[in-house]
Amino acid sequence: MPTFTAPDGTLLAYRVHGDGEPLLCVPGGPADSRYLGDLGGLSAHRRLIVLDLRGTGRSALPEDRASYRCDRLVEDVEALRRHLGLDRTDLLGHSAGANIATQYAARHPERVGRLLLVGPGTRAVGIETSARTRRELARLRSGEPWFPAAFAALEAITAGTGTDWEAVDPFFHGRWDAAAQEHQAASRPDNREAVALFGAEGAFEPAVTRAALAALASPVLLLTGEFDLNSPPSSVAEFAGLFPGAELVVQPGAGHYPWLDDADRFVAAAAGFLG
Repeated sequence: MPTFTAPDGTLLAYRVHGDGEPLLCVPGGPADSRYLGDLGGLSAHRRLIVLDLRGTGRSALPEDRASYRCDRLVEDVEALRRHLGLDRTDLLGHSAGANIATQYAARHPERVGRLLLVGPGTRAVGIETSARTRRELARLRSGEPWFPAAFAALEAITAGTGTDWEAVDPFFHGRWDAAAQEHQAASRPDNREAVALFGAEGAFEPAVTRAALAALASPVLLLTGEFDLNSPPSSVAEFAGLFPGAELVVQPGAGHYPWLDDADRFVAAAAGFLG
């Protein structure tokens, strides 16, 4: 597995899938990037350069734990770009990784070719999703056999009285089958410190980021699933409105991992945008 050195000396690893023009991919979590796989076969169209964020996967633990903060992870992406010798690069961010990719585009707009945000987190731009929105979206799944228990857990969590996050896992997938359950387990973060410090004080400056995105000249696509409880279509549509001319795609029947729910549909949209 190839590695490179971050500006603070931390040794970081990345995975490579496929051939062709590179696409830098930033995972969410922060979690081991293996859960992205080859993004449903997108590697047949682009060479995926998938970063293991510091303290996850095969990347080293940093000496300075404060460097887990989202805004500081931006410079790890920039270090990877320089390591690869790319003047400009297309960039994909999934879930929490979209906060990193978004801040990268705001800070280094001249280095971004195309920006693809999948099931994007919105903390970097200050968009909040209400508990009511999440519950209304969850009710679309009321015909599922797992719904009663999962919805009860969701209501408790949104009310601040519950913490059974694993019980709501089915809401993050278009279908809750064996493959989805295995994938959910693989995508679960195992570095709790990295998760806790990702959004520490100072990690986000929404007003500054919004102003930069309003002037971003790069083509932008935001893609989310119809049932994505983490990144509801209404919140992602608001996010898309921050860019001069971003495209929004809501993938039917998909959850937070659209390449798993319908790989062909996801790859068609992503590859079509990337060109």
